[in-house]
Amino acid sequence: MGRLVVVSNRVPPPVDKGATAGGLAVALRAALEEHGGLWLGWSGDTAERSDGLPEVRTRTEGNISFSVLDLSQRDQEEYYQGFANRALWPLLHYRLDLVDFDRRDTSGFFRVNAMFAAVLAERLEPDDVIWVHDYHLIPLGDELRARGIRNRMGFFLHIPWPPPDVFFAMPCYRRLLEAFTAYDLIGFQIDHDAENFIACLQRAGMCRQAGPETFMAGDRTFRVGAFPIGIDTRAFAETARRAAGSPLVRRMAESVGERALVVGVDRLDYSKGIDQRMLAYERFLRSRAEMRGRVVYLQVTPKSRSEVPEYAMMQREIAETAGRINGGYSDLDWTPIRYLNRTIKHATLAGLYRMADVGLVTPLRDGMNLVAKEYVAAQDPEDPGVLVLSRFAGAARHLSSALVVNPYDIDATAAAIAEGVAMPRAERVARWREMYDHIERNDVHRWCADFLKALQAPSAPVLAADDVAVLKKAS
Repeated sequence: MGRLVVVSNRVPPPVDKGATAGGLAVALRAALEEHGGLWLGWSGDTAERSDGLPEVRTRTEGNISFSVLDLSQRDQEEYYQGFANRALWPLLHYRLDLVDFDRRDTSGFFRVNAMFAAVLAERLEPDDVIWVHDYHLIPLGDELRARGIRNRMGFFLHIPWPPPDVFFAMPCYRRLLEAFTAYDLIGFQIDHDAENFIACLQRAGMCRQAGPETFMAGDRTFRVGAFPIGIDTRAFAETARRAAGSPLVRRMAESVGERALVVGVDRLDYSKGIDQRMLAYERFLRSRAEMRGRVVYLQVTPKSRSEVPEYAMMQREIAETAGRINGGYSDLDWTPIRYLNRTIKHATLAGLYRMADVGLVTPLRDGMNLVAKEYVAAQDPEDPGVLVLSRFAGAARHLSSALVVNPYDIDATAAAIAEGVAMPRAERVARWREMYDHIERNDVHRWCADFLKALQAPSAPVLAADDVAVLKKAS
C-alpha cells in the first residue's frame, strides 16, 4: 500500500494534548501515520475568491499532511447548508417530510465536489489509496475518475441508507447511484444499509451481481459491505475512570445526591428523537408517582446547524418541552430535567456517563450511534449502568444486551427507563459485560484496518450467470 489519502467534509484541528480526540480521528491518524498520507477537506470557513481553484493551506504533523480549503459563501449555502443538509441528510434518515429539493443547491453540490476533485487530483501519486468519507462527498470518486485517476478508491457512509421507495424520491437519484459505482469498495454501517443500497442499484437496473458482495456496473467491478464503526474502547474507558474524580463531575454527583441519574447526549438533530425521549421521561414520571423526586434526567444537546431553519425551530420546540415538563413536575428541591444546550468536553462527558444509572440513546434513525458504545465503555465494571437503546440505531445490531426499545412507543420507552433504574446489580453486570466485550473486540482501530484491508484486496472473480443464480438463491 502506498500513501493513504483521506477526504472528508471537515479535517480535524491540530492535536491538543490536553483534549480527548474523537475515536474516528484517532483511528484515521494512526492509519495515516502507518502509511504516510494526506487528509483533505473543508476548513469550515468561507472566503470570496476569484475564478480558479481555492487556496489550499497545509500543515504537517510527522508524515501526515493536513490540507484545508475555504468555500465561498455561495458554495457553503448550496453544497453544505442546501443539498447536503436539507436534501441528503433528511432523505437518508427517512424524513421525506423535511426534504427540500432545490435545483440550485443540487448544482452547487456537484460543483463543489468537482472542485474538491480538481484540488485533490493535483496532489495524488500513482500508488495512493483514497478513502472518501460520508454523504457530502458521494460524487467525488466519479469526478476523480473523470480526471483520469485510476487509484484504488473506497467510500464509507457514516449515516443510514434508506430503501428504494425512499431514496428514489430524490430527483437526481440516478446520478448519485452512478457516482457510487466509481469506487472500488462502498462501506456502510450495518448489513441493512448495505442491503438497501444494493436494492436501489438493482431496482434502478444499474448493476448485476458478479460474486459475493461483488457487483458490476458497465465495465466497473465494485464491492459493497458492512463495516460497523467502533470507538477507541480502552482509551475511552480509561478517560471515564479518570474523569470520575474531576471537580465538575464531582459537583454533578453532589447535586444529584442519592437520586438515580438518567443521561442523554446528542447533537441537536431531528434524527435523535430528543423530543420523543423527553415525552417518554414525562410518561415515566406520570405513571410512577413514587419516582418523582428520586430520578434526575440530564440531557446534553449542543447546538447544530443553527443556520438551517428546521434546526432553529427544533431547538425552540425541545426547550419548550423541557420547560413544560419542569413546570409541571418540579419541586422546591428537585428539577426533573436538566437541559444543557451547549458543548461539554469529551472527557467530562465520559465521567457523566460513568455516574449515570441509565444511558438513554433513542434516535429515530441512526447509522451507528457511538454515544451508545461510549456509555458502555465508560461504566464501572463492578457497578455498571443500563443502556436503553433505540432499535433504529445501528448499534442495536450489536448491543443486544441493552434494553432495546421503539422510540416512537412512548409507553415502552418509559417502561424501559423504569426497568433500568430498578435493575438488580447482577443483571446489570451480566448485560454490561457482554456489550463491553463486543465493543472491545470491535473497536475503531479494527474497523479502520478491516476497511483498508478490504479496499486493497483484489476484486473477486466475476461469476458466470449460472453461479450468480445459485448465489442469489442461497442468499
